[in-house]
Amino acid sequence: MKAPLLSLLADALVLAHLLFIMFVVAGGFLLLRWPRLAWLHLPAATWGAMVEFMGWICPLTPLENHFRQRAGEKAYRVDFVEHYVLPLIYPDRLTQADQLIFGTLVVAINLVAYALALGRYRGRTKSGK
Repeated sequence: MKAPLLSLLADALVLAHLLFIMFVVAGGFLLLRWPRLAWLHLPAATWGAMVEFMGWICPLTPLENHFRQRAGEKAYRVDFVEHYVLPLIYPDRLTQADQLIFGTLVVAINLVAYALALGRYRGRTKSGK
């Protein structure tokens, strides 16, 4: 594959990664409209929280680095959140405490979203809609 295409694939992975993170964090609120989406969101949110709690690296990060290296670009040694997201939020490096906070936020935000969706679902079933 040619370098521009490999670079484009790496950039597409960054976009897909960012969209996945957004889905993990806030996708639970989509359940208010589409309750069956829980079958996709719950595993995604669980994975996202576990990556943060356990300090794992998402498999998309090494894949992106692979495409960047094959395109002749410099890969990065940290995970996606630390490389792309944290510089937007924090000037310092990602710590384990930061990851625990992020994981806790994922869980807390989604508990609220699921509680709202469950309340709406119960309201629909009681009213017969």
